Amino acid sequence: MTPSQIKPLLAGHELFSGLEDAHLQFLADQATEVNYELGQVVARQGEHADCFLLLLEGELAVEIPAITGPKLEVTRLGKGRIFGWSWLIEPYTWHFNARAARAVQALQFDGQAILAHCESDPAFGYALFRRFSMLMGQRLEAAQRKMMDQWSPPGFA
Repeated sequence: MTPSQIKPLLAGHELFSGLEDAHLQFLADQATEVNYELGQVVARQGEHADCFLLLLEGELAVEIPAITGPKLEVTRLGKGRIFGWSWLIEPYTWHFNARAARAVQALQFDGQAILAHCESDPAFGYALFRRFSMLMGQRLEAAQRKMMDQWSPPGFA
């Protein structure tokens, strides 16, 4: 996909709609098309995070690794969903694991370039941080609910 094809896709996406035209163009210019095969690890908790993904096709399983026993699947993300906010917050490491639950085609955005642009253009930075903060809140709330359902013993408040 070219930036001219990516820009309208971003303009129609719930996370990016309402951004200024120049901001959408900048984001489109930072996108690269990537593919992951079934089972391929996309992100590993604790490793360096420098991007986010917009899924075009396929499905990502977002998981929390366990010291012993099975990992906990927090959620699955499909077409149109965003994966990754760890590129935005120091120490820039992934907070979850992610693997392709089905073959994935996605747009990968250069988080380092975007973060640098956030610093040089505070209006863009504020608009993007607001949107990603909302995403973080939703994802952390979902993870908490899933952990409470899966890991809490009976009678635990």
